[in-house]
Amino acid sequence: MVTITAANREAHWARTRNLMIIHLVIWFVFSYLVHWFAPQLNQFTFLKFPVGFYMAAQGSLVVFVVQLFVFAKQQDNIDRQFGVAETD
Repeated sequence: MVTITAANREAHWARTRNLMIIHLVIWFVFSYLVHWFAPQLNQFTFLKFPVGFYMAAQGSLVVFVVQLFVFAKQQDNIDRQFGVAETD
């Protein structure tokens, strides 16, 4: 059992904040940058579709769903490490 102290709360918040920043950067890349550069990405193909079109239609959505599950698992691991998980 991890004792909840001020230092423990600070460390938990630092890890949580860093995880959130990383996932927000990934979200930004697939929400804006990929679509912004779609004309350049259309020079390449994936499954006979232009990559820019594919990422706008399917790729970004797949990344968002996978990212949601990965984030939840990573946050649960952080919570368990610091003794603040829901089941603890």
